Amino acid sequence: MSAAPVIADSGEAQGRLHLRSMRLEDVARVAAIDQRAYDFPWSAGIFTDCLRAGYTAMVLEEAGAVIGYAIFASGAHEAHLLNVCVVPERQGEGCGRRLVKRVLDLSRWQRCERIFLEVRPTNVRAIALYRDLGFNEIAERPRYYPAHGGAREDAVVMALELMLSD
Repeated sequence: MSAAPVIADSGEAQGRLHLRSMRLEDVARVAAIDQRAYDFPWSAGIFTDCLRAGYTAMVLEEAGAVIGYAIFASGAHEAHLLNVCVVPERQGEGCGRRLVKRVLDLSRWQRCERIFLEVRPTNVRAIALYRDLGFNEIAERPRYYPAHGGAREDAVVMALELMLSD
């Protein structure tokens, strides 16, 4: 895995919004966002493990408050978007798009040729965003996600070609 470039941006293009690297002290705030946004959120321990494993993780801040985050892993010329989330009251405003576009930029910088993700088929807003950014549906993972009542929900696997091999 190559070293990641600086994640932070000036925030000028988006007014008061600012991207920066996620730190261990952000884990509680990020986990709280997940709790509010998802029926089956990640635990604080999962976020901590991602940081300790060296995954690229970023937060989107507004006036010092974390309002979203993204985490991805890269290696062997591929990237995997593991999780992206925005506080529910800010969804639909372009915050998620900004996070995913930064993940794509960083993946290209790390010379990844493609990026993958899984998404619930019921998450139609996320699927629309990913399609708009150029992702294609390539497979389905049966019974991938937990669902209510002990059931499982399939995952749609999507991919985006970032660059051609040399």
